[in-house]
Amino acid sequence: MSAVCSRLSRRGLLLVALAVSAWPAAASATAYAEFQAFIKNTRSARGDFRQQVLHPSGRVIETMEGSFAFSRPGRFRWEVRKPYEQLLVADGEQLHFYDRDLNQVTIRKLGDAIASTPAAILFGNEALDRDFLFSEAGEHEGLLWLEAQPRSREAGVERIIIGLKAGIPQAMDVVDAFGRTSRFSFRMLERNSPIDATLFGFRAPAGADVIRQ
Repeated sequence: MSAVCSRLSRRGLLLVALAVSAWPAAASATAYAEFQAFIKNTRSARGDFRQQVLHPSGRVIETMEGSFAFSRPGRFRWEVRKPYEQLLVADGEQLHFYDRDLNQVTIRKLGDAIASTPAAILFGNEALDRDFLFSEAGEHEGLLWLEAQPRSREAGVERIIIGLKAGIPQAMDVVDAFGRTSRFSFRMLERNSPIDATLFGFRAPAGADVIRQ
C-alpha cells in the first residue's frame, strides 16, 4: 500500500510540476517580452529535461529525467524515464497520465487539467495573462528571470520562475503550496522542427486500470 501511495504522490507532483530562454539581455529587453516572443514564435519543440524536487530546507528529495515534445495548441508529451517510467500525453482535448508501475491510466479534460499550471506556461497558447500575473525577477546565473503567479490558487502552485537565455527556456522553478520547489532544467531543445503527430496520441495498454476524471 505504501508503494502505491508513493506513486500516487509522485503522480500528483508530476501533474502539478508539470511541469517549461530568451535572447541575451539587451538594455531594452525584458524577460516578459522575451518569453512572449518565445510563446508566439515557437509552434513546436522537443528536448530533454531534468527535475529535482527540493524540500523547503533546500535538500533534494527526488531527481527525475526524461524527454518532452509539444505542438501548439494543446498537444504535448512529457515522459519520465528515470528513476521510474511515467507518461503524460495531451492530444488537444484530453490529458492522459500513465503510470507503468501501477499499470494505471488517468484521463482528464485538457483545459481543466492544465489551467494555471506550469504545463500551461510551457505548452499553452498566447493568452497567458488571463491565468497568470507576471513580474520581472532580474538577471542572475547568466539567465533572465520571469516570475508568474497563478491567478487561481486551485492549481496548488504559489509561483513559477522561468530562466531565459538565447530564445529558449533553460530553467524553471515551481514552488507549490507546501513550500516544496520543483527545479527543472531543459537541454537539447529543438524549436519548430517536424514532430511526428503520433507522439501526441495515446492508447491505454491492455489490462491497464483506466480512471476518467
